[in-house]
Amino acid sequence: KEERIVVLETENAALHLKLAEYQGLAGRSTNEVLQLYAAHGKQQKLQMSSVVTQLHRAIKKRLKQDLKSLHSFVLELSKDFRRQSKTCLYQILAAVQGVQLQNEAMQMFQIKAFDLEQSLQEVTERYEKEKQKRRALHNSLVELRGNIRVHCRIRPLLPFDDAAGHSISQDRQRNFSEKVAYAADDETVLVKCSRPGHASINKTFQFERVYNDSESQDAVFADVAPLLTSLLDGYNVCIMAYGQTGSGKTYTMLGPQLEGNCAFSIEDESELGIIPRATQEVFRLISEKPPGSYWVEVSVVEVYNNEIFDLLAKDSYGKVFGVKRDVVTTREGKSDVPLLTQETVENASEFLHLVNKGLQLRVTHPTLVHAHSSRSHLVVTLTITTVVFGDNFGTSWEDEQISQRLNKEVSCTFPQKMRDSKSTSSSGTSSPVQLEATEKMKQVKTRLQLVDLAGSECVGMSGVTGAALRETSFINRSLSALADVLGAIAEQRSHVPYRNSKLTRLLQDSVGGDAKLLVMLCISPGQKYLTESMQSLGFGTRARQVQRGQVKKKNFPVLSKAK
Repeated sequence: KEERIVVLETENAALHLKLAEYQGLAGRSTNEVLQLYAAHGKQQKLQMSSVVTQLHRAIKKRLKQDLKSLHSFVLELSKDFRRQSKTCLYQILAAVQGVQLQNEAMQMFQIKAFDLEQSLQEVTERYEKEKQKRRALHNSLVELRGNIRVHCRIRPLLPFDDAAGHSISQDRQRNFSEKVAYAADDETVLVKCSRPGHASINKTFQFERVYNDSESQDAVFADVAPLLTSLLDGYNVCIMAYGQTGSGKTYTMLGPQLEGNCAFSIEDESELGIIPRATQEVFRLISEKPPGSYWVEVSVVEVYNNEIFDLLAKDSYGKVFGVKRDVVTTREGKSDVPLLTQETVENASEFLHLVNKGLQLRVTHPTLVHAHSSRSHLVVTLTITTVVFGDNFGTSWEDEQISQRLNKEVSCTFPQKMRDSKSTSSSGTSSPVQLEATEKMKQVKTRLQLVDLAGSECVGMSGVTGAALRETSFINRSLSALADVLGAIAEQRSHVPYRNSKLTRLLQDSVGGDAKLLVMLCISPGQKYLTESMQSLGFGTRARQVQRGQVKKKNFPVLSKAK
């Protein structure tokens, strides 16, 4: 064992020597490995630095090339920009110069336009003045000759102007709705007359005033209003609307009608017709006069089937109903309707109320042409009584003041006496002052007749039968009688056939020359009504040619103004 131990220790020592030797080798190997790693790292660093250097050189070279190309591009771009900027600058300068030239030219044009506008305005003013002078001279000539003033109003196309209710082709229906009547100017009507297979012919008609389809009720009444001042100057005035059925006569004279009856609406004042506007104007003129020196009475009649009906007559219960009246000729040769109801009115509202009550009795009947066709002629008469003294010539100023005061006292009570059966003895005995003033007082009556004639119509177009056909016959006959009367006056025949119709007898004084007469022609513009429109225009042309002599004026006593 000990020997074994020695041997093992010897081996152990030998192993320790080998271990030390191996450890020395390992240490040297480690150092070598570290050296190799260090050398490898250095080599890699050298290699990387060379690659980076090469890349840097390549990048630098490429950047230099790019910078060179970019520099050349920038140079070219700057040169191009300079060229374009110079070109734009030249263009801007040219544009500025052009704008300056245009501004100068514009200023010159504005100056010329201003001068032309001023000259046009001067010419227009001169034209309007000359036109007014010509109209004044024409009106004076019309009054001296006693001619009838004729105005023409063209209504717009309406939905019922198509050919509904007629079995015709579509082409002809389109022709029916075509507009053929125009207002060429404010005194000329142009009508395009055409027939199948023939060339179109333009016909013109001259009147005192022509209204196109866009002119309002205000414009129509503006030309009628000057006639109303003649009422208070002692002249009778008559305004009548003539035309075929559905041409706008009732709208022109009264305004829009209410649904279900013939009454007219007074809600929209801009749509009121000649009758309500004329009444308002009359009362406005009266309000400018001394109070109590005027009073107004109104009557409403219709001529239906050649019979005259009083539309303001009342029964024993005070209910309004139409009563047949007759027309007679007085000793002075004037037409008169005995027992005709005359209602005294103090303002336009009372008048409109009375007229609306009378219109509810007016006869209407629907036709294919017009849904509310009037079957009678309507005559609304305003009688204006002027109270003056007849023996004041040469009186002193104090006597004149007393007379005027008595005039006001008596005239303020006189309308009430007229309503009480026109009896001055109904309240017993009057005072001596009132009796004396009544004896000195003189009344001058002037009349304003406003006539809405029934429309002439073609039976084949209106499609009426039975009683309506009979009404149409009477309407056409009465209008024909009116045309015959005007023809006889125009030809200055010894006999004028007033008695051929109740209408002409009722209007005998107005048509015969005792009133300033204005005829308002109403025509439809459509091709469908060309025949009727031409007939109405022909009637107006013939009416203009009538010379009745100067209209007579009611003479007022002249009060002395000497103080």
